[in-house]
Amino acid sequence: MMLRQKAAIVTGSTSGIGLGIARALAKSGCNIMLNGFGEPAAIEKQRAQMINEFGVEIQFDQADLSKSKDVAGLIESTTRQLGGVDILINNAGIQHTAPIEQFPEDRWDAVIAINLSSSFHAIRFALPQMRKRNWGRIINIASTHGLVASEHKSAYVAAKHGVVGLTKVVALETATTGVTCNAICPGWVLTPLVDRQIKDRAEHENLSIAEAKKELLAEKQPSHEFVAIEQIADLVVFLCSESASQIRGTALCVDGGWTAQ
Repeated sequence: MMLRQKAAIVTGSTSGIGLGIARALAKSGCNIMLNGFGEPAAIEKQRAQMINEFGVEIQFDQADLSKSKDVAGLIESTTRQLGGVDILINNAGIQHTAPIEQFPEDRWDAVIAINLSSSFHAIRFALPQMRKRNWGRIINIASTHGLVASEHKSAYVAAKHGVVGLTKVVALETATTGVTCNAICPGWVLTPLVDRQIKDRAEHENLSIAEAKKELLAEKQPSHEFVAIEQIADLVVFLCSESASQIRGTALCVDGGWTAQ
């Protein structure tokens, strides 16, 4: 329970990687502000389950992260309800794929807003109170696509490269403080977002789901295994520990060898 009485925001935490991170932080004693989209009843059930399981305070804010006003409101709401923002996990993300000359302008704007700009706004709103307490952890969930590229993902790759760059700048600006900022760059993780890509591949190439999974992994990830959500979540908890206090401005890959190629 090393994070007892700390308060964390985890954006995009109603499913997938974000939910896994929120659960791992709660298990470590952290109070959590959940954020994301989904059925209200399902979100409330998850919230109640986490309270019962971990004995910490769990709140939910449905802020639309594409709007800076809502991001500011998320920080304010968390500060009011949980006493502050000690840990900020910028995890929310969306995807759209298309050749660049066919990429819809509105989809570009949406991907950049959610995947990059929301992290900038959340950091700038949360950082002053972290500086005041001289303690904080900012962890940006980037991607292997923050370091390398793939076809038809211009907005996603641009946004995730931006997240890695933003991480480095924030780390330098907080280098003499008790606030750290790092990025985690997962490879293929079997999340709802990736599951949709697998189904699209299976449909377009007339493959079974199992075949589509195998092809997806073989194409990029040398281990031929998906990264587990729990592995990402455990790394987040470690980065929040005192043992990680001099890990600053890094892009930590958890990608089965993808970026080693």
